[in-house]
Amino acid sequence: MGQKHQIRELMTDNPFAIDAEKPVSHAAKMMRDEDVGLAPIVEGGRLVGTLTDRDIAIRVVAEGRDPESTTVREVASTELVTIDPTQSFDEALRLMAQHQVRRLPVVEEDGRLVGVLAQADVARHGDDSETGQVVERISQ
Repeated sequence: MGQKHQIRELMTDNPFAIDAEKPVSHAAKMMRDEDVGLAPIVEGGRLVGTLTDRDIAIRVVAEGRDPESTTVREVASTELVTIDPTQSFDEALRLMAQHQVRRLPVVEEDGRLVGVLAQADVARHGDDSETGQVVERISQ
């Protein structure tokens, strides 16, 4: 079954990421253009956080902050749920279900962001019944 795959084989390479020093307005435009609700935040290629559309709504818009002068670093979440490219498919499913996330940044041991594993990647490669159960749990 597909469970023997390593994350490296399933992930999206060269993931879209946003520099921590950029203004939130830049991040929002990039997220719109890429059609993503979560973006990895990097500093010198290393993952330092994640930014969601909800972070922008709650920490910028709702607080009346200026998206042009607020940096991504100020509002990004630093609670990271990541996976190593050599870890297994099963581990990715477990992490997604446990943390209720649809996208996992794939990070090398040195902290370098090398990819993103999305729920869609998992769904394409998994055993249908098992993946379906996980997708249901994540989506609840």
